[in-house]
Amino acid sequence: MDSPVVKATMKALDTRDVRAVLPFVPKQREAEVTEVFEKVINARVQSSEAREVADRHFLETVVRIHRAGEGAPFIGLKPAGLGHGPVVPEAEKAVEIGSPEELVKLLTDAVEGQI
Repeated sequence: MDSPVVKATMKALDTRDVRAVLPFVPKQREAEVTEVFEKVINARVQSSEAREVADRHFLETVVRIHRAGEGAPFIGLKPAGLGHGPVVPEAEKAVEIGSPEELVKLLTDAVEGQI
């Protein structure tokens, strides 16, 4: 629940802007995600229970489609705080800033330490 995909999905719901989540789904599945998003946005206003169910449905849909795009199975949403180790956050940072230098250093140091 603390992955970048889930964070983007929550941002999309909070801002009512599906574009926040589209970078995490394959291009050919964007229309499907957008269609589900529109239904979820309409359902969210019905009640707090409807909002909870709709949000969960959208989270699961986006993560399932994202995982399928990676060739990985969807095995449910995991609780926050499980951690990804030091590499995933550094890799995400490298993508954000457009430079792999710190990621390369982290991996090189880890390999050298094992040798």
